[in-house]
Amino acid sequence: MLTYEDVAQIALLARLRLLPEEVNQLTAELQSILQHMEKLQELDTSEVEPFTQAVETSNAFREDVVTTIPNLDGILANAPAKAKTFFKVPRIIE
Repeated sequence: MLTYEDVAQIALLARLRLLPEEVNQLTAELQSILQHMEKLQELDTSEVEPFTQAVETSNAFREDVVTTIPNLDGILANAPAKAKTFFKVPRIIE
């Protein structure tokens, strides 16, 4: 059984500022969810194969192909400092 204090503690750990009426509402909602989960626990799933995707998917990767060649002059035009084809940045490690 989920209590008001449980939800208030969870809210505190999650850094949520809830009004007392919000804690009451969430207590009822979370309790309802937990009751539903208890009903699901009663189901016999011994013959159900575990799966990681709800829908079958195929390999979604595509060939890595360069579609445009960057214009180095345009890219470096707004750089405060550059060295050949690179951005020049201040040294931060000594």
